[in-house]
Amino acid sequence: MNSAMHTAAQGAQVFGYVLILLAGVACVAGLIWAFRLGFKVRQGEPDPPRPDEQPRVPASGPVRETLEMREPDEMPRAADDSERLTPYQIGNVRSRRADDQRRPRWSPGSSGSFGGGGGGRT
Repeated sequence: MNSAMHTAAQGAQVFGYVLILLAGVACVAGLIWAFRLGFKVRQGEPDPPRPDEQPRVPASGPVRETLEMREPDEMPRAADDSERLTPYQIGNVRSRRADDQRRPRWSPGSSGSFGGGGGGRT
């Protein structure tokens, strides 16, 4: 290997090192910029609430969860069988309190779930 090829190879190797160093400096500069931007945004936000500004339990005591059985309201019917209702005609799905408030249980002899491996109803 002659000295000209050795010098050319060494120059390309130095260029690669300088390129990697510049890429590293650019990454560090980007991280510092992102940190400073986040810090400025955080300073613009309101302070967290003080202990005296926290919500309080009502005088009647804590609100408890209520369990009740619900059943859907009837679906609106079309004027004739050839008409089709669109979603805006149906509206939101509403429900009402069910007359029977007992929790549904599995029927005796049923497997309990689809593919549960039980014998099913016989």
